Amino acid sequence: MLIEMKVTGLTIDPFTSMPIIILKDLEERSSLPIWIGLIEASAIATELEKIQLARPMTHDLLRNILDILEASVQRVAVTDLADNTFYARIYIRQGEKEYELDARPSDAIALALRTKAPIFVEKAVIEKSRKIDLSTETEAEAKQQKWAEILENLNPEDFGKYKM
Repeated sequence: MLIEMKVTGLTIDPFTSMPIIILKDLEERSSLPIWIGLIEASAIATELEKIQLARPMTHDLLRNILDILEASVQRVAVTDLADNTFYARIYIRQGEKEYELDARPSDAIALALRTKAPIFVEKAVIEKSRKIDLSTETEAEAKQQKWAEILENLNPEDFGKYKM
């Protein structure tokens, strides 16, 4: 079941410093945070803030191409969440033909904002998102944390002849 949603804002994850786009359903009962890249966040923010840039960004270029081809974005949908990765589809119509394209949610949303297309999310994605394991840390992060603990617990005597 698809639920229509709207972009209600962008924020920064305080733990990872990654941008998060927040979607809410039209009744504002459900919300969906989606972690995105910095470039995609910039593309979404410029559209939300109606900032006019001197040169077209990638999503502006896509909109312009669709206009020239007399094609329109009918809707975008966040369709799946697997292994902490979101998946989306862009639905395009050109005359009598319909096309369905795989996309990252951030790109689909950036394009939807520029073309005024509705944004939908599968209900199952909202339910799955409540179960995302945010505690998983990479091996590199674990090593970094271990080294930070070691360095914090060092005494000046531990440096021997190299102490300052």
